[in-house]
Amino acid sequence: MGSLIQEQAEGANRRRIPKWLIPALGYGVSIACLIWVYRGFDWEKELPRLQATHWRWVALAILADIAVYVCQGFRWSRLLSPLAQVSPWKTTQAVYIGLFANEVLPLRSGEVIRCYLQRRWTGLPLSVVISSAIIERLLDGIWLVLGFWVVGRFVQLPGFLMVGSRILMGLLVIVGLALLFAIFYKPTAQQAISGSRWAEALRHLVDGVHAMGRSRSFFVASFLSLLYLLLQILPILFLIIAYGLEVSPWAAPVVLVVLRLGTVVPQAPGNVGSFQALTILGLKIFGMDRGDATGFATLLFLVVTMPLWMAGFVALIATRMRLGEIHRDAHETLARSRQH
Repeated sequence: MGSLIQEQAEGANRRRIPKWLIPALGYGVSIACLIWVYRGFDWEKELPRLQATHWRWVALAILADIAVYVCQGFRWSRLLSPLAQVSPWKTTQAVYIGLFANEVLPLRSGEVIRCYLQRRWTGLPLSVVISSAIIERLLDGIWLVLGFWVVGRFVQLPGFLMVGSRILMGLLVIVGLALLFAIFYKPTAQQAISGSRWAEALRHLVDGVHAMGRSRSFFVASFLSLLYLLLQILPILFLIIAYGLEVSPWAAPVVLVVLRLGTVVPQAPGNVGSFQALTILGLKIFGMDRGDATGFATLLFLVVTMPLWMAGFVALIATRMRLGEIHRDAHETLARSRQH
């Protein structure tokens, strides 16, 4: 009887928050950012400059951006290798489909979709695949914090970045300790979760984290995470050259750090609006003129977004499935995994 009352109370709590509210907040932030970014922007002045961009450097930026996600796909295949033989092509395909979903669906739904696709292709439990994605983000966060420290040695960074990095570091410590506990104290971890209502899914998660964390491929994935972060700097650096901005080369890693910290919280599809606003904030650290910063932010958004649309669409077509169908099946599978 008590459990029934508890379930009814939990159901009532869930109903108090309308499903449309969180996406609406994301869209609201996006619209507010777009208004702030483009209010008073002189299109007549900046469009000729955009047209005069050195397109060879733009092409290099696009190639570098593609290399980023190929690296991510290869890293994911290495993480999963102790559990299943997964080709880098399949992991890269799932990454691009997830990125494409993030561009058209709110709240970064592509993360669930790419994990669902790997579960479908490998037969691994969804909780295990999700744990590999969590490890990816943990490795990314560690290198990002270290990179933030290196940049801070050469550039005077504003207070909001310092606060953001400390919050990220705190989250990394919590997640990292939980994962280390599962890696080195597997029996104790399994005993600790045995009484949970999600015991079965958590057991698969602990098994997966234990296998991945104790394998040699984990260290390869750690190195690839550093490469993954460094590759993300190149599109920004190449576009700074292409656009003719007279700014320190340190602007590229600083803009990347601002973008990564600012987009941790899921927002509107493609982070449109917030992406441009964060880019401007990163450039203003170096005293960049608002008009130049806005023009560059527009170019950067287009260059890193359009290849995702095209490559993601091709990767989706190769599955012979519709995005809406994958999205529905992914969330249904996730819901079932929580129930068992």
